[in-house]
Amino acid sequence: MPELPEVEIVRQSLDKKIKNKKVKKVIVRNRNLRFKVPKEFENFLKNQKIIKVNRYSKYLILGLSNNTYCLIHLGMSGTMHLVKNRQKNILTNTSFYNSLKLPKKHNHIELIFENFKIVYNDPRRFGFFEILENNNLLIKRLSHLGPEPFSKKFDFKYVNHYLKKKEKNIKSFLIDQNFVSGIGNIYASEILYLSKINPMKKAKLLNKKEQKKIILNSKKVLFEAIKKGGSTIRDFKNVLGLKGNFQSSFKVYQRESLSCKRKGCKGIIIKKFVSKRSTFFCNTCQK
Repeated sequence: MPELPEVEIVRQSLDKKIKNKKVKKVIVRNRNLRFKVPKEFENFLKNQKIIKVNRYSKYLILGLSNNTYCLIHLGMSGTMHLVKNRQKNILTNTSFYNSLKLPKKHNHIELIFENFKIVYNDPRRFGFFEILENNNLLIKRLSHLGPEPFSKKFDFKYVNHYLKKKEKNIKSFLIDQNFVSGIGNIYASEILYLSKINPMKKAKLLNKKEQKKIILNSKKVLFEAIKKGGSTIRDFKNVLGLKGNFQSSFKVYQRESLSCKRKGCKGIIIKKFVSKRSTFFCNTCQK
């Protein structure tokens, strides 16, 4: 599943292409996504101008000209493809995973603009599109999510209060969207490595210095991942067809049995499962 950096790359790609463009027509070929696409969806978007493509956590938000919103989640396998009219589209994928070209199957939704269309493809159908009629409903819809790592709300006071007396390990909290939204399995391992914290350490045992490290390194790792275009674990590529290359900067993720990259450390990277997710850490410098 895409994490915050990958969804941000999709947001940037879409914003460049569809901002201030009017939706001429909407085609829904399959309503049976994670949540059923509402019957009024086509008319809701038709003739609306896309004012802005925003993002919160792992959600894309299309702000429309009538002050309504379309909320999009890509799920496990959803991709957005830009298909230009009367032109051979060698590379259509504006997001990640699967084919860089528009697949022949599983094209469930099409947003038709004047000279191109955006096609939503999703083989596993865990993604969804929702319509929200005002900003209050949008806020309410996302209210279950914790603050983003980049938010001012994700500060020492918040983290210290939230983790106080918590028995669960810190890795589980970093991938818990109620605590902090947008971080997933890949980046949680990288954040904890940079912070020199063992992923199995109970949250309540983190001292003030370690909590501050998590806050700082969450921002640092995610910012660097966005800067480098995300992580290519399978076939992630951006709107220009270029691979994200943050995976070349991985310190622990998918480096099981390899030597620790930290200068002066002679440790080995270990793989364990935490909350049923693969977790990578150094057996020496992560205490």
